[in-house]
Amino acid sequence: MFLIAFFRDFFREDEKPTILFLCLSLMSLIISFFNIGGLPIDAAWLAILLCGIPIIKGAIVGLVTEFDIKADVLVSIALVASVVIGELFAAGEVAFIMTIGAFLEERTVAKARAGIEKLVHLSPTTARVVRNGEESMIPAEQVVVGDTLRVLAGEAIAVDGVIIKGQTSIDQSVMTGEALPVDKNEGDEVQSGTVNQFGTFDMTATKVGEDSSLQRMIRLVESADAGKAKIVGMADRWATWIVVIALVSAGLTWYFTDEIIRAVTILVVFCPCALVLATPTAIMAGIGNATKYGILVSRGDALERLAKVRCIAFDKTGTLTYGKPSVVQVESCSPDMDNDRLLGMVASAELRSEHPLGKAIVAHYRQVSGTPPKEPEAFQLLPGRGVVATVQGHEIFAGNEALIADHDLEIPKQLEERANGAKADGSTVIYVMDKTRLIGLIALSDTLRPDAAQTIKDISATGAKTVLLTGDTSQAANHIASIAGIADVRSNCLPEDKLIAIRQYQENGEPICMVGDGINDAPALKAAQVGIAMGGIGSDIAIEAADIALVGDDIREIHHLILLSRKVMKTININLAASMILNFAAIALAITGILNPVVGALVHNVGSVAVIINSSLLLKWRK
Repeated sequence: MFLIAFFRDFFREDEKPTILFLCLSLMSLIISFFNIGGLPIDAAWLAILLCGIPIIKGAIVGLVTEFDIKADVLVSIALVASVVIGELFAAGEVAFIMTIGAFLEERTVAKARAGIEKLVHLSPTTARVVRNGEESMIPAEQVVVGDTLRVLAGEAIAVDGVIIKGQTSIDQSVMTGEALPVDKNEGDEVQSGTVNQFGTFDMTATKVGEDSSLQRMIRLVESADAGKAKIVGMADRWATWIVVIALVSAGLTWYFTDEIIRAVTILVVFCPCALVLATPTAIMAGIGNATKYGILVSRGDALERLAKVRCIAFDKTGTLTYGKPSVVQVESCSPDMDNDRLLGMVASAELRSEHPLGKAIVAHYRQVSGTPPKEPEAFQLLPGRGVVATVQGHEIFAGNEALIADHDLEIPKQLEERANGAKADGSTVIYVMDKTRLIGLIALSDTLRPDAAQTIKDISATGAKTVLLTGDTSQAANHIASIAGIADVRSNCLPEDKLIAIRQYQENGEPICMVGDGINDAPALKAAQVGIAMGGIGSDIAIEAADIALVGDDIREIHHLILLSRKVMKTININLAASMILNFAAIALAITGILNPVVGALVHNVGSVAVIINSSLLLKWRK
């Protein structure tokens, strides 16, 4: 029972006929080789019929419909020739081993794509919606933006949204590759396809249907195709010429030696299966490897192109940084108010504000204090200036320099120096005051990702140089670049400026990779040798324009991606060289008569299997 269960789980339903044919063929070849049972006909015929007929059929269909001369044409000729001269065991063995090779290739490709395809199967089909206080289950495609959804423990989240009630931990491994669940509270975003680990929470739907994160990733997956790699086409062209060379070599050998068995052996060993398998198996294994680390390769030749890149250009906001403001400095200049109290007062004043800076201050206070700000007794928005609120009986103003000018107040020298220093670092300053005096300031900035500097260092270690292309001011750009370790900086870039910069590098013989997240990065992503988009916070347009997406926005994986692309190309070159050397060595032995069709088939197909195994090693490779 255990064995039955094991084989049921290990083999997919569509593979079972192939497994059955291979088992029956193996038995028939054993009976044929040892002449067991004294059968009136050679048992090898069963292997020829079960494994050989599909090969011959595929070759004929390819020739007739597309004039597609590939490996199966030469295999079919070798198989038929073996039957004609009475080498039935050799014919059955050729068909059997070729079927094994094809099966192993399919298994390798299937395993390589398994990490990608599970995204498609994880798309939830139903959602628990709460409307007018009533909870009901509806098809996921019927959820609309603004719906309130309730997610129970263990359920997959149907659409993208924001938690409005409750707290939990979310398993985001499918989307981001993170091994540990991520804690989520009210106000945090959640993505479709991820799984609620415990507790119940309510959320508001923000992206539904085809706009959801999971569906967006699925569209990327569906476009992934190793067959698009340029080097695959080159291998196919070689395979066509090898078919011609094999026929000529076999014909000449037969003519000069008058031994047809040598000619048939040449046809058997000259089959370019290993050559044809060399590239797609390596590319697909590379794509499968990348997927395990939260990287989706949407174009098959992206890894080939990335291996040639020697320069990496980064956008700043949302790529090297988080793309959202956060509090970096709290400075009080009032003797009766310390920094913590100042932060609490401003957080209360901003509690009802919808401005991103106000929300960032409130979020920062929640994080450092562990409690929500106190409700203000009164609140008023001052358009273009800031806010004014009554907090614990005190009237507090928080806003920009225009708000200070309205009250005709002067900024104390010490506070002005701190404000100028914050601005020089690219921060935005919120001044805090009452009706008569300035109390302090809060500086907010788009903070650098903590792993950005190490990522730049790792990329530089590969021999690639780094560039910063950003639309921000030179002060903000140079500040981030100095921390990250990027020497080449181009600031104040419009989309066309980024595009021009990318083209200049490539015209100067420096293949460049662009890493970005915004709509303004799309032209540069498209024009670069390789475009890499931030798949989590990145815009749909940027992701569609790119060749590769970092699902979890983990820029650390760019280093692995560069090394992986080079390893894939090295594997392809080894596969191609090894298969050609083995083929020509076997041909020489076949011409001299050392190899017969049976041994020739074994030698040749050992090469095919070796190529597949060598490619499959990429699935778990990481330096």
